[in-house]
Amino acid sequence: MKTADKFTLARVILAPVFFAVYVIPVWTGYWRALSVYAMIPLLVAAECTDFLDGYFARRLKEGSDFGKLFDPFADVLLHLSAFACFTLSGYMPPVVFMLIVYREFAMSFMRLAAMQKGVVIAARNGGKAKTAAYVISALYMLSLESAARLGFPAPIHPAYRCVALVLCLVCACAAYASFFEYIFHFKSLTGK
Repeated sequence: MKTADKFTLARVILAPVFFAVYVIPVWTGYWRALSVYAMIPLLVAAECTDFLDGYFARRLKEGSDFGKLFDPFADVLLHLSAFACFTLSGYMPPVVFMLIVYREFAMSFMRLAAMQKGVVIAARNGGKAKTAAYVISALYMLSLESAARLGFPAPIHPAYRCVALVLCLVCACAAYASFFEYIFHFKSLTGK
């Protein structure tokens, strides 16, 4: 396994670990404050692996078709895991979460369809902007949940919840804008 792929694999492993650390206190009522000290480093480390896998793929010239598929898979796994948590806690509306899930599954299908034609769909600018929106939104919602678990009253203030809602809507818009960008790009690659 190449260096870049190892960082991607780390993100695949960290996604369910983050999910478990987030939801266990919700389900059991235990370790709420303690979980904050694990959730934040887990999410930050997982997001950093996304930068590191691309950096090492370019620096060590380790780019591969496998990496072009494995990286977006790891991204989707991480972001859907985080967004499921935030939906459970009420920061992300379920309808927005499902719109994002539909987009991610449709994009995965399109990648498979492209592979059938011998084309590997690499990241595009719209996809990178979507990922940035996901990261900013996830970190913001995690900061609200962390503050709540530590006993700060700010997260229940309507203004903070409103910002979370706006960020969620930005995520959904960025997701679909990038999806349509990929559709048009894929059509140009296949000539249909």
